[in-house]
Amino acid sequence: MEPMIQVGNLCKSFSTKSGTVEAARNISFSIEKGEIFGIIGLSGAGKSTLVRCLNLLERPTSGTVRVNGKNLTKLSEKELRKERQNIGMIFQHFNLLMQRTALDNVCFPMEIAGISKKEARKKALEYLKVVGLEEKALSYPSQLSGGQKQRVAIARVLASDPKILLCDEATSALDPQTTKAILELIKEINRDYGITVVVITHEMSVVQEICNRVAVLESGTLVESGTVEELFRSPKTEAARRLVFSGRTQIQKMEGKRLVRVTFRDKSSFEPVIANLILTYRTPVNILYADTKNIGGAAEGEMILQLPEIEEVADKMIQYLKDTNMGVEELKSDVG
Repeated sequence: MEPMIQVGNLCKSFSTKSGTVEAARNISFSIEKGEIFGIIGLSGAGKSTLVRCLNLLERPTSGTVRVNGKNLTKLSEKELRKERQNIGMIFQHFNLLMQRTALDNVCFPMEIAGISKKEARKKALEYLKVVGLEEKALSYPSQLSGGQKQRVAIARVLASDPKILLCDEATSALDPQTTKAILELIKEINRDYGITVVVITHEMSVVQEICNRVAVLESGTLVESGTVEELFRSPKTEAARRLVFSGRTQIQKMEGKRLVRVTFRDKSSFEPVIANLILTYRTPVNILYADTKNIGGAAEGEMILQLPEIEEVADKMIQYLKDTNMGVEELKSDVG
């Protein structure tokens, strides 16, 4: 079966006063129908340009974008407008019409599509119910919290009955608790409606919470892709490592001769692996950092351990950890 989205050798450059800027360079990836796919990178990596190329709001300089079997780059403007109706988008700053109530904001795309006012209002109420905001139907955006505004924006997208939902930094303006609730809602929509979701973000925590697979962008180039578990457990590129380690803001510097990053696999995050390690070798280890997360319903986590300076003991400990099905990676002493 053909992927829902297939990007082939996509390039996008802009002409500026100081010369040509390559925002995307030879990017290729595919997204399966019904998948939640993450595109992650630091600021300036080219994420927003790439997402705007997916619905051709930005026309690629070269390369192809196939959506639901159609090459968008070959379509006329009229055909492209028709195909864009299948692609919904939510943004960091919600983009609601401030003079319209929540209900009227959700009605707006249906009015443009020529649906009668009565039918549009009926459907809008249904979608506000789906996002848990039925009681706020007559409220204006200024009367809503950030999370409520994003829920209205999601209801408005659902009203267009899309096959694809593009989320461009959709939770960046929200606090962690609200972010979690919005991501949970997006997961429910993906599950209940079978909508393919593309999540653009600079936050590894968002990818871990919601995505199946992820592509890492750096300076307009796709540097790494794979499952979220693969990226979290063993990032292969420096760009991916920076993103995976970015949550450790509280650590200024780690010092020690033998530092290892240990990642849990399967159910090992529930087992007293470190306690058993210390009991086995009767030597203490220093835990410099520890964090566990829920990725795809499985417990995942990492620790940074400072091992004893005696090489022989440290080597045995590393082998012990590997034998207990832990992911083990030796680090430089300045990973903070």
